[in-house]
Amino acid sequence: MLAIEAASVSALQSRLGDDFVRACRLVAAASGRVLVCGIGKSGHVARKIAATLTSTGTPATFLHPVEALHGDLGIVGRNDVAIMVSKSAEGLELAGLLDYLHRLAVPIVALLGRPDAAVAAHAAAVLDCSVAEEACPMDLAPTSSTTAALAMGDALAMVVLRLRGFSEKDFASLHPGGALGRKLSVRVADVMVSEAYPWLGEHATMKDTIAPLAEQRGTVPIVDSSRRVVGVLTAGDLTRLMEHDENFLRRPVIEVMSRDAKTAAAGELGSAAASRMESHGVMALPVVADDGRLVGIVHLHDLMRAGAV
Repeated sequence: MLAIEAASVSALQSRLGDDFVRACRLVAAASGRVLVCGIGKSGHVARKIAATLTSTGTPATFLHPVEALHGDLGIVGRNDVAIMVSKSAEGLELAGLLDYLHRLAVPIVALLGRPDAAVAAHAAAVLDCSVAEEACPMDLAPTSSTTAALAMGDALAMVVLRLRGFSEKDFASLHPGGALGRKLSVRVADVMVSEAYPWLGEHATMKDTIAPLAEQRGTVPIVDSSRRVVGVLTAGDLTRLMEHDENFLRRPVIEVMSRDAKTAAAGELGSAAASRMESHGVMALPVVADDGRLVGIVHLHDLMRAGAV
């Protein structure tokens, strides 16, 4: 069953042509609301598409075609854009809503399970969401078709997000509550150690690293005469050296340190820095200015406590 639905979604990629581009531009340029409409299972998909658009900076609302004909048409404005989700695009309710949208010259983007349906002739853009078969053993219950429509709606929303220049900062401002809001609001500058943190020059010896490694939880940046980061030394580097070199205290730091130092910027998201630490298996990153000068150090545990992870 899952393979059938996966194939239905995969087939959508080859259909992202001119109509998809036109649909994205229409929605991105809307100065009013985006009205997302659908009945039955398509209505549930429409609600989700509306929620995704709204959470990514495009004001959208779900409009039920039946309720629209019984008073809710008052929400429709001449600067709106409508997205209609339907498998068969049949029914008097859809016809009545279509007629009203046309009278107000509201452009329609149609996500259709039957791209040759009558409504297609009245749409500014038609997105083909047809499927070869439903995942239902009887090929009756909307399964593959609703998944395909949902995926097409997500693709539309993500392109519109880019067209509108919606940023991580914008996303954080719309999600201030809970873990997501914290994750998107914590910056490296909020948690980094910027005063009284150990660092060493490139002419130091391994003997010089013992106290700083203990003070700075196992990570010490190594800098040149201009305070630019040239490497990083960790407690793990010291341990591995001790295992095979009995004169390890005399060794120059530059012979042992990692020259490919992973760093962070003060203004970047804490979650991005944490992800980089996890990818490279390190517990801390030197924080550098644009010119590479050391300005602090940020630790994974501090980011975790701040809710950035």
